[in-house]
Amino acid sequence: MKCTNKICVTMLLLVCVMMAGCGNKAPELERTYDIYRTAVAAGAASTQSAGGGGFFAEELCVAPDVELGTGETTSQVADGAGVFNLATKSVTYEKNIYKKLYPASTTKILTAYLVLKYCDDLGTIATVSENAVNQAADSSVCGLKAGDIISVRDLLYGLMLRSGNDAAIVLAEQLSGSVEQFAELMNQEALALGATQSHFVNPNGLPAEGHYTSVYDLYLMFHEALKDERFVELISATSYSVSYQDAAGNTVEKEWENTNQYFTGYATPPEGITVIGGKTGTTGEAGYCLVLYAKNQKGEPLISIVLKADGKANLYLLMNEMLKGYA
Repeated sequence: MKCTNKICVTMLLLVCVMMAGCGNKAPELERTYDIYRTAVAAGAASTQSAGGGGFFAEELCVAPDVELGTGETTSQVADGAGVFNLATKSVTYEKNIYKKLYPASTTKILTAYLVLKYCDDLGTIATVSENAVNQAADSSVCGLKAGDIISVRDLLYGLMLRSGNDAAIVLAEQLSGSVEQFAELMNQEALALGATQSHFVNPNGLPAEGHYTSVYDLYLMFHEALKDERFVELISATSYSVSYQDAAGNTVEKEWENTNQYFTGYATPPEGITVIGGKTGTTGEAGYCLVLYAKNQKGEPLISIVLKADGKANLYLLMNEMLKGYA
């Protein structure tokens, strides 16, 4: 697969990050961009985004590190949460939005974003490696086998609907050659988006030392990914029928269902809220997580996030409270 990666991002007029080719080692930055300090401090709007000539945060929701709306919701069930109105560029609900937390499979938002950004042809065929299928018994997988031959497009649906940890490894290896090189690309791109409270070591979000993000950083990455209509198509699909070949040349057919309970019928959004899509995530360390894209009654686009909820029922309870009262 042909991949290209040439980006120049200027941060604080002092930092220039140049990447050439997928998976190059992330440069050591002398000063990273502080999204909060630069965006809200008086007169601090001198930082400009690369290429557009505008200010880095002019299209972003920015907020101080405070709690907002937590007293009127069951906020104690989660460690971090936020509602971001993309139309008004405002944060209408927040709890620990800058706190470093385990992201679980919401990591796959960044993985999908990178694949869509740097892979020229989603019809490219990938071969599943032994490394990709070496998953724990309780791991969320697509059920791929070593030697399977499957398209990148199909893998993306397995990644985002079925939340396949095996699909994530195949995509990382296809794009960058190895998981380690792909993780370097993830960290470079996260910094370029202003996600300074994040660091990734794998493409699927399985718990590992040095793998973390924050509610606000997930908002930044999700917000950027939503600019690609193909990404919106991925997260809004309720199911996906896939057909590929195994190592012996036999056809394998599967149906992958979306793990989002708003799509499965186990959760119902508040009146006036239209859920478009999102990404779930669950591990013992990360708890229950959900990044959601929706629209309110006015048609305004919203990103709402809950990290480290103490149970699936409470995850959707808090999400509905946030959408009902702060969307």
